Amino acid sequence: MTELGLADTVGILRQPGVRTRHSSAGLGWERLYLSAQEEQPYRAAFGPAPTHLVILHLDGPVTVRRGRGTGARSRTIPPGGLFVQPAGRTLSVELGGRLDTIHAYLSDDALRDANGGRPVELHEELGTTDPLTEQLLLALAGTVRSWEPSARTYADHLTGMLAAQLVRRHRTATATAPPPTAPGPSGLSPRQLAAVRRLMEDRLADPLPIADLAAAAALSCSQFTRRFRASTGRSPHQFLLGLRLERACRLLRTSSDPIADVAVRCGFSHQEHLTRVMRARLDTTPAALRRAG
Repeated sequence: MTELGLADTVGILRQPGVRTRHSSAGLGWERLYLSAQEEQPYRAAFGPAPTHLVILHLDGPVTVRRGRGTGARSRTIPPGGLFVQPAGRTLSVELGGRLDTIHAYLSDDALRDANGGRPVELHEELGTTDPLTEQLLLALAGTVRSWEPSARTYADHLTGMLAAQLVRRHRTATATAPPPTAPGPSGLSPRQLAAVRRLMEDRLADPLPIADLAAAAALSCSQFTRRFRASTGRSPHQFLLGLRLERACRLLRTSSDPIADVAVRCGFSHQEHLTRVMRARLDTTPAALRRAG
């Protein structure tokens, strides 16, 4: 899969009054393009896009008009309001004032995966609220703003959660619901879990997409994430972070390599990243651990 980018969006972000603060461009995300920006008032029509768009209003209130003619709708949207545009549809919109926003463009594959492989049709929404979707978008924006390659698994996890929430709360009444979970073991088999752990350990220093971990278990991303948590009690990101920390502690105790080198070899972005995780999880620092060892 190729990275999602501006070419996969409806075109709002190309408006002359848009000032992008940060985006996922260049991060290699295949199922989500995320951008945070300031938008100036505009009125425009856009062609259909291959991605599903969710816009979170960060401030306001601001009046937004959607559609044309007798079918047009207008609403004054407060902070926290959502604008949802399904993939494959034209869009006519007027923004009535300056606005800070987060845009999330999700691939159709992401929504299908969250819906058990079945097609998903979202509502066209204007000003709805959904606290979980809001928090997921804020978390994704924070991940982009303070990007570290080691956070790739975490970003994929958040993307899967966002897709699942859109399927649960924002699909049309005629859309096909996810099939009931088939009876059988809820977690990974021992062989699957061993394959996934082996892949994590082999690529500990690299950004590791959830799609690669799911492929090792021969599952879709959503199935893998659900079954992995059932087996381990942790998300893939949390488990991977634990493996990285274990190896870092072992190297700090048994080698004299510089702490910065140990951090990078174990999948942390830099020494400060390792220090931050070690202090949060073990209440110590790399230097203190080395002295104690």
